[in-house]
Amino acid sequence: MQVPSLFSYSPYRPDLKPAPFLPMSRAEMGRLGWDCCDVILVTGDAYIDHPSFGMALIGRVLEAQGFRVGIISQPDWHSAEPFRVLGKPALFFGITAGNMDSLINRYTAERKIRSEDAYTAGAEAGKRPDRALTVYAQRAREAYPGANIVLGSIEASLRRIAHYDYWSDKVRRSVLPDSKADMLIFGNAERAIIALAHRLARGEAIATIRDLRGAAFMVKHGWKPGEDWIEQDSSTLDRPGRIDPQRDPYAATTPEQTSGDGVQAVRIVSAAERIAQHRAQRAKTVIRLPAYEAVKDDAVLYAHASRVFHLESNPGNARALVQAHGERDVWLNPPPLPLSTQEMDWVFDLPYARAPHPAYGGAHIPAWEMIRFSVNIMRGCFGGCTFCSITEHEGRIIQSRSHESVLKEIEDIRDRIPEFRGHITDLGGPTANMYRMACKDPKIEAACRRLSCVYPDICVNMNTDHSSLIALYRKARAIPGVKKITIGSGLRYDLAVRSPEYVQELVSHHVSGLLKIAPEHTEEGPLSKMMKPGIGAYDRFKRLFDKASREAGKKQHLVPYFIAAHPGTSDEDMLNLALWLKVNHIRPDQVQTFTPTPLAMATAMYHTRKNPLHKVTSDSEAVEVPRSGAQRKLHKALLRYHDPAGHDLIREYLHSIGRDDLIGNGPHHLVPRAAPARLQRGRHAPGNDYAHAIASNKKSGTPRKKTRGS
Repeated sequence: MQVPSLFSYSPYRPDLKPAPFLPMSRAEMGRLGWDCCDVILVTGDAYIDHPSFGMALIGRVLEAQGFRVGIISQPDWHSAEPFRVLGKPALFFGITAGNMDSLINRYTAERKIRSEDAYTAGAEAGKRPDRALTVYAQRAREAYPGANIVLGSIEASLRRIAHYDYWSDKVRRSVLPDSKADMLIFGNAERAIIALAHRLARGEAIATIRDLRGAAFMVKHGWKPGEDWIEQDSSTLDRPGRIDPQRDPYAATTPEQTSGDGVQAVRIVSAAERIAQHRAQRAKTVIRLPAYEAVKDDAVLYAHASRVFHLESNPGNARALVQAHGERDVWLNPPPLPLSTQEMDWVFDLPYARAPHPAYGGAHIPAWEMIRFSVNIMRGCFGGCTFCSITEHEGRIIQSRSHESVLKEIEDIRDRIPEFRGHITDLGGPTANMYRMACKDPKIEAACRRLSCVYPDICVNMNTDHSSLIALYRKARAIPGVKKITIGSGLRYDLAVRSPEYVQELVSHHVSGLLKIAPEHTEEGPLSKMMKPGIGAYDRFKRLFDKASREAGKKQHLVPYFIAAHPGTSDEDMLNLALWLKVNHIRPDQVQTFTPTPLAMATAMYHTRKNPLHKVTSDSEAVEVPRSGAQRKLHKALLRYHDPAGHDLIREYLHSIGRDDLIGNGPHHLVPRAAPARLQRGRHAPGNDYAHAIASNKKSGTPRKKTRGS
């Protein structure tokens, strides 16, 4: 696999100067003196030239390498003509759905169409198609049949192999055969996209480029990069694929038996030699996943494939994966190697305009408004939460920027955005406080196969030092013109309690009254399926938070986030959560009902009722899954126990399980008694919706747990 540094290339066009904005029209190309684009990026988002938006980041990265890059933003997909607006790209079309999967962007957890699109000018809905990658790729191919088509973005990452699709309620093929693209680049794409552009510019055919990490493509069934490659069959349950035991990187020596001239001899093999041999063998091993045709009809095989897929996610030891789709295979190379701090700085220091393209005329774009005064300081997350897509896209290894790069961006915001009034709204990323955290030893990190570094407990090898983040906060708020810095990213509180100094710093200076954290639940059943810590960690953090707030003389509050209807959640679990919320005087406003996103491990649980966190067999652990609409509504109503809109449903449920003691108008009751009939005109009657869910649960044979009292 080729893994050159981002700094190892000579610019393709040494004299190319940065454009004020990457062009979206022939007129803009003309003003830049271009007769064609080398690369054209097609995106489902409005074009905002800011590193938080994928098309801008990739576009500026390629521009810095000397390539002319154009943007086609939110084209009308009903014909091929809008895809011809910039002409044919000399190298390739880069097709992205945008910063979100197009179906997650358009539909709610209840599969209802959203009325707004945060990534569109004026928040106008309907400006991108469902399954945007496939639609855009097909239209680009129609516009220019000979053009190279490369898929990217989170939609590509989440749909790179056969995956359960919640919106159609079936397992769908990889997006590669459906889109008929030449290549798919998953994860953080800088390394692969730069290497691909330079190699295509040198005249290599895209069909011959098969050694880029983070790339996927279609090949003939049984194809391998070389004769010395080994295929490890993991396509059936009784052939799970050999998983080598984790080796001790500090083991000194091992005797190796050799023979010469019939005489036995012993050669001492060093630990370094053993590790090198092992890595060389793994580097030329491909794991065969169960075929699409198998997993689409066999839920247990799907869960097994999900487990194998996620075990091959550490770029330090991941092997290539292959999955049959009919008579052809989808081949996935190992994930991309993380960027160094110097490379991260280079990517984020490029000359972004830090504004929407002028074509939008100053229209309100909610996603831009949300991040315009925030700074991304890192990427990746080692939490491994099963419902989250970060692992499948950004990976578990934290990639951090330097203090100098972050401070420079803050100064750019101050100096270049007229509306800035001194408030930086976030210094964060996927999490607020994983900045510069990493395994204590790169050798251990490269050998690790854990799905989470913090579950069930924080790994002893994980460095949880917050000192660099504390120093960054202090430097940032000392910048002239910066009046306030608040943290908008979600906080990983089980890490924060390891550093009382960090909590003190955060609470004293960087909380604007409310701080977001995500316990997600209180009960062990759902928490174990989420890979989230117990509620005790929340309690410890709350004590630290309250103490620091008092000492700072501030009245501040935590805003805890919870998930309803997550796999592994019983009705009793949700009732216990509601009672805990009531006792702790917490009334959640915006709540999240679990949405099965493609490839996530929790999605595999939802679809299969199996637990891929452990070995999957036909008789392995069954997972309780709230699937019916009535049950999902009940779980959401319990989470919002204070909302009268859900009281009828909760009362019906409580009565069905003999907990009428929780119905009443006293402080110890969960919901009030029903209003007299004359006052209920026009209100929704629950009918027998929940009775069906109760019957369904009884049929599943899931034992009921005793609920907490009030």
